[in-house]
Amino acid sequence: MNPKNPKGNKDIDALDEMIEEITVDAYGDDEQLWAFRQAFEDNVELPADGFVIGEPVSVIEVDYDGNERRGLTARCRREDGSEYVVALSEVVFHQASAGAWHIAAYRKWLNIEPFPAEMQISSGRKRQHKATADDLDLSKSVELIVLSVKEKTARCRLLGSDRVVTLRASRLGNVAPGEIVAVKPQKQWRYAGHPYLSGKIESIRIDVEALDLAPLGLMDMGIWDPKEDYWREENEPVEAWAKPIIAFGPRPMFEMEQVLPGENPGDPFDDPITRSNDFKHAGEPAEAEKILMELCRADLRCLDAHSHLGHLVFDYSPQDAIRHYEVGLRIGELSLGNDFAGVLPWGLIDNRPFLRCMQGYGLCLWRLGRFDEAERIFNRMLWLNPSDNQGVRFLIDEVKAKAVWEDREND
Repeated sequence: MNPKNPKGNKDIDALDEMIEEITVDAYGDDEQLWAFRQAFEDNVELPADGFVIGEPVSVIEVDYDGNERRGLTARCRREDGSEYVVALSEVVFHQASAGAWHIAAYRKWLNIEPFPAEMQISSGRKRQHKATADDLDLSKSVELIVLSVKEKTARCRLLGSDRVVTLRASRLGNVAPGEIVAVKPQKQWRYAGHPYLSGKIESIRIDVEALDLAPLGLMDMGIWDPKEDYWREENEPVEAWAKPIIAFGPRPMFEMEQVLPGENPGDPFDDPITRSNDFKHAGEPAEAEKILMELCRADLRCLDAHSHLGHLVFDYSPQDAIRHYEVGLRIGELSLGNDFAGVLPWGLIDNRPFLRCMQGYGLCLWRLGRFDEAERIFNRMLWLNPSDNQGVRFLIDEVKAKAVWEDREND
């Protein structure tokens, strides 16, 4: 599987099954095109937000006029109200939507790449759909997904939608990108064409399932065998934590997809995370935070942005740092599922953002006195990365003994 294309064989198999289901009673290209049109009519709710070459549009109709060479078309409406028709294969829907899967199946039927890289451009590199007055009901609480925070404003996405709005509210300093806020609306307006909403934050929660994110891809990297790892010095006993891991035997090994908007593949030392760290080390944390927030706004699946946002406040505010770490951890876990038994080695560098989030979360749990939860996280880290490049094995006994973090710092 290509690391730049997280779609694997299971996804391709699912597309084949969808194509078979759509075309089972259709013979010849003409009948099958009509079948695809019917499938869109039956299963994709229109109008729907989409993009054509990065331009936000509302897709209002999918049609087929009998021209086999032209195939299916989409009638699209721009933000200014003008309409035009394009080939349906050029339309991009939200990755996890029914429309995206139907277009992928249609593209595969056309014998073209169903998940081309240019159709997976992060939201930060294309204009976003803006919330309208009809999208918000000011008579009741509104739920918003926080994308980025800046002083007293937050760029947000409406829950269950791709449409964005800027929120003005107090308490935003306690909110992390990826969290969901329930807001009691007070006022709605537009400035320079962008929608704004003011209100009072009533609750904040983490619920990554509700974010409607495409899981990060996992690349199969073969089998990890404990016999090939280093466990102890000669004539020394194997440590207790390692014994069950060794006894379990070989396990599949994976590398998690890393999302990093703005990365320059030609210069691995010039990327947004590096620039953010440079500002941090230069004593300019506000500039470092600004870069990290922009990464989250571009794509909430940028786990390294969440981990480094946690790092910025870890020393003086673990209760805030833990929110950033947990969002990153939970987004990464979307890819693993509940019964993941594989290995995510630190040596495969794209696994590091997830493991950093995990470590930061565990350390904050410890600092906040949540010892049992911290112990579970550290145990999980040892199973995921048995080489333990992050040194969890040196901490877990203190956590088990419920050693207070402050006491440890004073040793």
